[in-house]
Amino acid sequence: MARSEQIMKTVMLMLSSLLFAGCSVLGKRSAAEPPYELLKQDGPFEVRRYGPMVIAETILDDESYGAASGKGFNRLAGYIFGRNRSKSSISMTAPVLQERRGEKISMTAPVLQQRNKGGWTMAFVLPEGFTLASAPEPLDPEVKLRELPPATVAVVSYPGLHSSANLEKYARQLRAWLEKQGYHAISEPKLASYDPPWTIPFLRRNEVQIRIAPDAS
Repeated sequence: MARSEQIMKTVMLMLSSLLFAGCSVLGKRSAAEPPYELLKQDGPFEVRRYGPMVIAETILDDESYGAASGKGFNRLAGYIFGRNRSKSSISMTAPVLQERRGEKISMTAPVLQQRNKGGWTMAFVLPEGFTLASAPEPLDPEVKLRELPPATVAVVSYPGLHSSANLEKYARQLRAWLEKQGYHAISEPKLASYDPPWTIPFLRRNEVQIRIAPDAS
């Protein structure tokens, strides 16, 4: 890779990180999030109802959480910063979604990441008002647009680092809570991260999310 190309990629990542952070000194982001109805709250656990939304997603073959995160974020940041057919910039929302390859992303809000055999999937949620027809067409063939249907989602929130280890740790807690409450999980857990890498760990907002049957009680 030419040095100039590497520099441009580094600059893009820095700019996208600033956008993701909402330009806060501490790195706490202020970007819009998809609206939802809060159905239940129990400490760090919540059940939310999301409406339909449009996402830009990419599939990564990397087994490593870190490698997939960096590569996926760069691809999707390129799309929202103008690497699309209309060369238009798109406001970023939170969270970024990342999941293991092989599982459909059933809901988006931060960066969601989910584990499965064969790699990971990462997605950005497009701002309210975008449809598949109105969203700019990606120029990168590795970036795809998709519309997600309404979904009922259980969430557990936690501060600190977003990592595959924390995905597993908090997924166990969320599954145990779901069983106790009588909810029926219908997806694999996804990791949702809302803040940029330089945010002070204890100020970071992360979530593990699992889609549940809408008629759960």
